[in-house]
Amino acid sequence: MALDEPKDTDDTFDIKGLKFVVDKEFMEKAETIKIDFSGMGFQLDSNIDLGQSGCGSCGSGGSCGD
Repeated sequence: MALDEPKDTDDTFDIKGLKFVVDKEFMEKAETIKIDFSGMGFQLDSNIDLGQSGCGSCGSGGSCGD
């Protein structure tokens, strides 16, 4: 997960006032993406193996999927 500007190859979703930008090709593979915030970071769940069970500091210099 990272901050990004929408491109022609992206779909955008506005959910509860938050704008999400997802690559169209990735979205086709993932089918659905569930994002939960636990106070310790974000938990991502989809049909794609994302490599680990959570991302504690994505977008702020942390590591995800390492």
